Amino acid sequence: MAILVSGGAGYIGSHMVLNLVDNNEEVVVIDNLSTGFEWAVDKRATLIKGDIGNIELVSQIINKYDIEEIIHFAGSIIVPESVENPLKYYQNNSCVTRNLLEAAVNNKVKHFIFSSTAAVYGMVGNEPVNEETILNPISPYGRSKLMSEIMLKDISAAHPLSFGILRYFNVAGADKDKRSGQSTPNATHLIKVATQTALGKRKFIEIFGTDFDTPDGTCLRDYIHVSDLVEAHSLLIQYLRAGGESTILNCGYGSGYSVREVINEVKRVTNIDFSVREAARRAGDPAVIIANGEKLRSLLGWQPKYDDLEIIVKSAFEWEKYLQNKLAKEKNGVHTISD
Repeated sequence: MAILVSGGAGYIGSHMVLNLVDNNEEVVVIDNLSTGFEWAVDKRATLIKGDIGNIELVSQIINKYDIEEIIHFAGSIIVPESVENPLKYYQNNSCVTRNLLEAAVNNKVKHFIFSSTAAVYGMVGNEPVNEETILNPISPYGRSKLMSEIMLKDISAAHPLSFGILRYFNVAGADKDKRSGQSTPNATHLIKVATQTALGKRKFIEIFGTDFDTPDGTCLRDYIHVSDLVEAHSLLIQYLRAGGESTILNCGYGSGYSVREVINEVKRVTNIDFSVREAARRAGDPAVIIANGEKLRSLLGWQPKYDDLEIIVKSAFEWEKYLQNKLAKEKNGVHTISD
């Protein structure tokens, strides 16, 4: 039996693969490598280049590798882009998930874990949101993810498929052993962009909106280390295997940092000053979004190891330096065994 990881060559997916193979799970990855990287997939896993929305291909993989569980990461994730190009998001997130679910049902997959987002909550107040908070996404990205959640609930009610929906808050950081990290050159994640700017890969970083109703006027977000996030997935798999009921869980620490605070922390940790510019708000950005993650802790016994902004920033910066060195070696035609 094996676990199928969609989007396993991407940022979070590759960390999930590491977690699984470190725990001696058999893992099959399907990724079209449009944003992921073949080298990011641990060699202990089987990588298949393909489209996760291809029902016939996914069905063949499920049967060949005796897949009983699917962890679905593949999709598009940039909120402003979703406002500009909603059709891309409804295709890559909603339609692809629908096809993946059909393949799962047709081939009797037992458990399905879906990576959702805090964006399904939309504009909320300053209090941490729990899983019962009214869902009112304000961007096509959030709505495309909510559509997938609804499909998963409906399909689970009609078929013997249990599910776990994990609503991510702001994921950051990198594997402590520098085996994977956020590697997309033009990523929009704040900590990624700030560390790139510290290393001179970008001339400046922009703060989008300084007039929000927050203490310093910039957005407040709940940042969760990627390794703590994938550990929540691993615990959820064990919970479902043990007969646990389908569930929805927030993935966050329950504390928030403003954009200015994060940028200042990157400057402090790296001891590098860099240019910061102020810009207009982006479409689809709520002022505050912080998780109430008590359900995750109580239901699964989740105990985060990296709940510290300094640790998150340091790991992201160390990965960015490693990646810069790796790319420089490749440009000069030099490859190491670890590459």
